[in-house]
Amino acid sequence: MYQGNPDREQHNAEKPPPSSAGGAQETIIVVGQEGQVKQPQLERRKGKLASKFPLVNISRNLLLAYQSLGVVYGDLSISPLYVYRSIFAGKLQDYQTPEAIFGAFSLIFWTITLIPLLKYVFVVLSADDNGEGGTFALYSLLCRHAKFSLLPNQHAADEELSAYKYGFAGQSTSSLALKRFLEKHKKSRTILLIVVLVGACMVIGDGILTPAMSVISSMSGIKAAAEHLSHGEVLLLSCLILVGLFALQHSGTHRVGFLFAPIVIIWLISIFGIGLYNVIFWNPKIVSALSPYYIIKFFRETRKHGWMSLGGVLLSVAGTEAMFADLGHFTACSMRIAFSFLVYPCLVVQYMGQAAFLSKNIASIPNSFYNSIPESVYWPVFVIATLASIVGSQSIITATFSIVKQLNALGCFPRVKIVHTSKNVKGQIYIPEINWILMILTLSVAVGFQDTILIGNAYGLACMTGMFITTFLTTLVMIFVWQRNIALATCFLLLFWFIEGVYLSSAFTKIPQGGWVSLVLAFVFLFVMFVWHYGTRKKYNFDFHNKVPLKWLLGMGPSLGIVRVPGIGFVYSELATGVPSIFSHFVTNLPAFHSVLVFLCVKSVPVPYVSPEERFLIGRICPRPYHMYRCIVRYGYKDIHRDDGDFEDLLIQSIAEFIQMEAVEPQCSSSETPSFDGRMAVISKKTVQSTSTLIVSEDFGMSDAIQSSKSLTLQSLRSAYADENPQMRRRRVRFQLPENPSMDPAVRDELQDLIQAKEAGVAYIMGHSYVKARRSSSFLKKFVVDIGYSFLRKNCRGPSVVLNIPQISLIEVGMIYHV
Repeated sequence: MYQGNPDREQHNAEKPPPSSAGGAQETIIVVGQEGQVKQPQLERRKGKLASKFPLVNISRNLLLAYQSLGVVYGDLSISPLYVYRSIFAGKLQDYQTPEAIFGAFSLIFWTITLIPLLKYVFVVLSADDNGEGGTFALYSLLCRHAKFSLLPNQHAADEELSAYKYGFAGQSTSSLALKRFLEKHKKSRTILLIVVLVGACMVIGDGILTPAMSVISSMSGIKAAAEHLSHGEVLLLSCLILVGLFALQHSGTHRVGFLFAPIVIIWLISIFGIGLYNVIFWNPKIVSALSPYYIIKFFRETRKHGWMSLGGVLLSVAGTEAMFADLGHFTACSMRIAFSFLVYPCLVVQYMGQAAFLSKNIASIPNSFYNSIPESVYWPVFVIATLASIVGSQSIITATFSIVKQLNALGCFPRVKIVHTSKNVKGQIYIPEINWILMILTLSVAVGFQDTILIGNAYGLACMTGMFITTFLTTLVMIFVWQRNIALATCFLLLFWFIEGVYLSSAFTKIPQGGWVSLVLAFVFLFVMFVWHYGTRKKYNFDFHNKVPLKWLLGMGPSLGIVRVPGIGFVYSELATGVPSIFSHFVTNLPAFHSVLVFLCVKSVPVPYVSPEERFLIGRICPRPYHMYRCIVRYGYKDIHRDDGDFEDLLIQSIAEFIQMEAVEPQCSSSETPSFDGRMAVISKKTVQSTSTLIVSEDFGMSDAIQSSKSLTLQSLRSAYADENPQMRRRRVRFQLPENPSMDPAVRDELQDLIQAKEAGVAYIMGHSYVKARRSSSFLKKFVVDIGYSFLRKNCRGPSVVLNIPQISLIEVGMIYHV
């Protein structure tokens, strides 16, 4: 049984007995001022049992494994194009011997075995958030099991979501002490958020560097075969491919998704065959380099220069983070099958074959991959390599879109346009602004460096930093979510931090040789994220501390001391409780308001997806004669805010269902008690559709609505709007009360008032805020708020556009926030 945390903005909850309608059993959770939460654990236990036996549907896992090859493993699979060339660049050119090549291959083999296979396949892929992976999946898990979130808009009812997983019942003393320490100190939670944001910045950096790295590497094969082409011509061709790659993003990966997997499979089979041929033909003794003894021998010979060359070795595992980031599109079992049985052996044999070839052809190191290809299959392999590099770039660009979407949902990134490119796959999205920014930055990197060695230095630093952060967050998940022993989690942390720390330290030595690009990109994006999150949090705290007192509303009576005009007013606010200050500001300047008021809060919760049946949380503010309601619309951090067109009608039906339920459920019938705010109920969409509280009829055509207005000007405006929006003209919903003599007269009157208000019209009221730092604030705070945050707000999409609010019904109230 869940006990609410008293220091969060929340209300305890209690759940009435489940009711059945239309043959389907519905669970309704009512949130009151008193009581405790009774968790519906049955569905969660079924989900957990299903997740423990992923092989019950082998054909599905095999199909997903096939699809994952084209989406996830493209970046990782094309690394043989440039790894050996990057390793032996710089001062390691003086150690180009067969022994050094054997040692380099041994390093590559054990790096692939320890990091992608051991760490990610066997451990990290299990740290999913309801099937979702990535840095923010780990962070959301931690925020749900401990109070690590800095945004204070959590609600007790959020913990009743079916996607909200609970940890084990008990906690060890040591983990509980660590949890209390992190929760108590705000600086530790701020540091944790910064660490997560740095990981997100590195993924975005990968989205910039990967296309430039992979396309230029693949196009180097043209110069190797056609020597008459100049370096500038090859670079121009690479830039044209990059422009075409970003220009095609708007169509969505679902259109060509099934074409990607065959390309990667053909590519993997090709490099496996070439590698096996080179091992047999050039030097079969390379098999002995699988022994880690050759690593010791390599460092004994190269010493400091060998350590500095590790920045090239880590490129062999670049793209591994995509295995976890794209987990939501597949299953952990399918991705384990694809990597363990195809990707891993093909890469190992290819690197072994290249090493065997280079041990007999030392001079071919600068273009090792293409020189190791037999002449009879050179051009087919070159075409496949080019296509595979495009596929690899596509996967990281898509992952960047997903990261930005999650950042936006958690209040850490300015509002952008998010286009859902597939009706069937939730995670396939396209963000136009981010796409063109990525293209400009990628072309700048490609033209500015023109060398895969320099780009690879930046690329390796970004990849290894992301892996380093994932290890840290996975360790916290082991302690707080999995309830593992701290000693065991510490062993995992120290083992992989030691391995990754060695690579990361080597990558930092390459900062002057191109690695600084990753740091500059990370700093710019981190500054944008932190400034936006800081401003959003300060604005929310201002709203929270300046709420309209409920006693003031009750003292004014049902008319609120103003004129209540016909219609419904949807007042948008970020507050999950209380009446926002925008309401009093509006009433002060224009003493009239609608007869029915609905305070809407659209918020993100720390779960990947919220089912439509649990999206609406309905409650009442003040006694029944006031006609004031609250609706919390909840979305997960991977949900898409779609414009379904029926949001307004569904909300009216949900409020009507709440009014009816309040009259018959004893838990909801105490609206005349002194506490009038906080009682909430989850109104399922299925419940609304299966009950008959209101009779819904559809009217195709808007001529009646247009002519019903007495104002000729308003008639012309509505007519013009209808001409521009034909979909609005085709469908209009009307509500009627059913003939039910047993209905409570008070409930019937309230429902009739709701219907009449809906017929009179709907207006959307939203604050147009200006955030300013106080005069007493420090110079740094004034710079962040007055310059940084204000600039981002002016140049991002408005909240009304993101929330799909019709502009013709929008009323904006200007307010100045002194934070």
